[in-house]
Amino acid sequence: MTARTTADRRTRTFLRVSIALQTLAVFFQAATAGLLLSTSYGETLHGVGARVMYGASMLYLLAAILAWRPGGGSPRPILYASGFLALASVQVVLGVARVPSFHVPLGVLMFGLSLLVLARGTWDLAATTPPVGRATNNRTNTVRYQTN
Repeated sequence: MTARTTADRRTRTFLRVSIALQTLAVFFQAATAGLLLSTSYGETLHGVGARVMYGASMLYLLAAILAWRPGGGSPRPILYASGFLALASVQVVLGVARVPSFHVPLGVLMFGLSLLVLARGTWDLAATTPPVGRATNNRTNTVRYQTN
């Protein structure tokens, strides 16, 4: 295994971890939104969660840039991360302005998009990682998988 392959793997892992953190932070925001309506400490948790979610969005953008430039990956995750950071910025403005009629649906959209990117990254990983014990039969060109 070369150093470049190891670096590519690390940047892809960093990208996936940052997407997972972002998705978790948006989900935490949904949970604290319910607490916001029912408890006195909900506003504090939701405010802290908003900062964490915004930081996770910036981390996702950084990971996308690192996966693209030094890692030689696709620039497409940068577009996704930039769009998500823009949505997070609008979300913060709507939350501070206390406009729940747009703040709540945008939060649902953000969670769905983040979950979609997370699931897509998992599918891409499964498509690019060969299974352990792969063997081909040259006569019929079929692929058999051995279990360990």
